[in-house]
Amino acid sequence: MAHGIAAVGECMIELSSQGSSLWRMGYAGDTFNTLWAVRALMPGYHVDYVSAFGDDPFSNGQIEFFKSHDIGIANSPILPGARPGLYAITLTGAERAFTYWRSDAAARRLADDPAELAKSLENRELIYFSGITLAILAQPARRAFLEAVGKAREHGAHIAFDPNYRPKLWPDISAAREAIGEALAVADIALPTFPDEEMLFGDQSMEATARRIEHAGPAEVVVKNGEQPALILHYGDTFESPAIHVANPVDTTGAGDSFNGAYLAARLLGHPPAEAAKRAHRVAATVVQVRGALAPFELLKMAFDR
Repeated sequence: MAHGIAAVGECMIELSSQGSSLWRMGYAGDTFNTLWAVRALMPGYHVDYVSAFGDDPFSNGQIEFFKSHDIGIANSPILPGARPGLYAITLTGAERAFTYWRSDAAARRLADDPAELAKSLENRELIYFSGITLAILAQPARRAFLEAVGKAREHGAHIAFDPNYRPKLWPDISAAREAIGEALAVADIALPTFPDEEMLFGDQSMEATARRIEHAGPAEVVVKNGEQPALILHYGDTFESPAIHVANPVDTTGAGDSFNGAYLAARLLGHPPAEAAKRAHRVAATVVQVRGALAPFELLKMAFDR
């Protein structure tokens, strides 16, 4: 019987500026941010963050942080001598810029042991990953990862995927297009962001994005577009879901990731796509009013339930 939720990717050390050369350390990364929201909104569900970790104090701190919030790591490998990636957020108003140190991060080896990866993904109700998950893997590891996801899907897992295109992580645009196309072929739900899709595929409209992705495989597509309405395609039908304007956002980090988590949680709880998107917009609007990618559980739950 399928149980539990797994998100796959890279959780990094996050440094967020507190002003006056002071920095706050936390943990974040696109797929982890999404799982964080799922954890907040579905406290009774078993959740795991599937990656690869080092054995240094920062990696140990990550794993303890996960454990303290009832997030497991399944069969993720602990690699001697490895360490996590690091990024720093600098803000101009509420808009953020990122500086990364991640070229030798442990997470790049999350698919090096296909047998252990398969164990981490087996018997799942939902598996979630992103274009960043794909981009940090070398091509053979990426192929092994997508094969594992495909097999999990054959055994009943639902697969959700956010293309989350970041040009600097890819050798060229054709490699990104190919890998994202392969991921869409094994996905049930796609959660793209329109400006990314416009940049990567030249889509002229959100409708064009939704239809192209539908043709690639997923029957459920949610096209996000910042404060503009999201476009939802569900088994051929399309409709818009208005976003929520926040007059004075504090930090937009993690807003789209949290939208994804709230949307997926709502769908797992039985809500139809329109209601799921409404709740997801409320959660995203809450996240931009706090600093850093991870809003407190109680704030996320309050926004989701109201």
